[in-house]
Amino acid sequence: MASGKCDVCDKKTVFGRSIRYKHGGNWERKAQKRNRMFKPNVHRKRVFIDGRWQRINTCTQCMRTEAKHQQKSGVSYATANK
Repeated sequence: MASGKCDVCDKKTVFGRSIRYKHGGNWERKAQKRNRMFKPNVHRKRVFIDGRWQRINTCTQCMRTEAKHQQKSGVSYATANK
């Protein structure tokens, strides 16, 4: 299981509020609010860094960006990731 933090972009768990109803009028102030966590979608990935393979925790946004960079340079992401 990967940790809740991305090693590439330092994205981590943040806290916020969940509002059950978002109707207008006076009810908006009385709406039930609950604390909740927003967790990044982090995966443990094996990547080639500084001439050797390393396992890092990376979010799916960074994985997608890396795939785009590799595709632009002419390397297939599927073959480079094996």
